[in-house]
Amino acid sequence: MLLGAEATALLRDKHAAVFGLGGVGGHAAEALARGCVGMLTLVDGDSVTLSNLNRQIVATHNTLGMRKTEAMRARLLSIRPDMVIRCFDLLIQKHNVHLTDISACDYIIDAMDTVTAKMALANASREACLPFISVMGAGNRLDPCALRIADLSLTSGCPLARVMRRELKKQYGISHVKVVCSAERPIKPEESTRQPGSVSFVPGVAGMMAAGTAIMDMLNGTGVVPG
Repeated sequence: MLLGAEATALLRDKHAAVFGLGGVGGHAAEALARGCVGMLTLVDGDSVTLSNLNRQIVATHNTLGMRKTEAMRARLLSIRPDMVIRCFDLLIQKHNVHLTDISACDYIIDAMDTVTAKMALANASREACLPFISVMGAGNRLDPCALRIADLSLTSGCPLARVMRRELKKQYGISHVKVVCSAERPIKPEESTRQPGSVSFVPGVAGMMAAGTAIMDMLNGTGVVPG
């Protein structure tokens, strides 16, 4: 009703890719599916574990131990049986990003955790001239209202974005990337671990924002290629 029949038909012919199916990417993938996007490429190299239950939409007691790509595929087909879904059970690195054949896609969402993977995908999207959005750090944060869409060069307060700005420019000559980024300063968890703490609502909101941006960009032709 909001988008109209013409826009809905256009989205059914679009192909989006989601790299990373965790707390951010799982919500992004489901929003794309429920938002009428006709084809999805799902990329992740992990299985569902108990530690995922607090925030990942793909994680339930019924999916524990399943590969995330297959669990997500089954979930989305239970919502939209007519969807076309490609799955790549891969932990993305610089040397294997080409295996996902993103040239077949209309839009790329990066919801991965590692800087090297995010940079490799940004560069691959630039080379393929594909609109791209990357989600910065959603861990160690409690305020979903602090999330915003911005250019990477204009972000502040996010350690992941800071490293991405420096290394993307240094290694690939890329200065401008559309991102979802939080203005909230990361919180130091009471228990000190190497992994960031996470809640149920911030990663999901970040993923929804990325998916919403992708859908509107595909409809309006306003997507941004890294550069």
